[in-house]
Amino acid sequence: MRFNMFENETGAKVFKRLANFATVVEQSSLPKTIQELVSLRASQINGCGWCIDLHTKEAAAAGESALRLHLVAAWRESSVFTEAEQAALAFAEEGTRLADAYEGVSDETWAQVRKHYDDDELAALITVVSMVNAANRFAVITHQKGGSYERGMFDA
Repeated sequence: MRFNMFENETGAKVFKRLANFATVVEQSSLPKTIQELVSLRASQINGCGWCIDLHTKEAAAAGESALRLHLVAAWRESSVFTEAEQAALAFAEEGTRLADAYEGVSDETWAQVRKHYDDDELAALITVVSMVNAANRFAVITHQKGGSYERGMFDA
């Protein structure tokens, strides 16, 4: 790892604030499995090994099967995700690949998300996509590698 944000005073303050966002989302009505699937997909796109490790383990703890976790990367070519999950995964991809499309999230994807998620869930989904992309950048920039995440290691 190039730099440990957790051991730096400024970095620790930043992550404390990010944890506050995460707490709000966790307390929302957006299902935990959706939060983790969306976070996993964005992390895959961004090549963040640390976040893939974390969100795979958290999703499994939330009840996701190994089959579904393995198929997140190819969700469009899979039959194991509901229409609501597909809408959230499309939203995560488009919200992550902003440089690939001038409008960001397409009107079609927006309509699908609105069909399945109420305003509070949508606010949480927007936050999840935004925050996981930020977290991916922190971890990739500092070369934080995947494989060492343990559930609960940030509790307290």
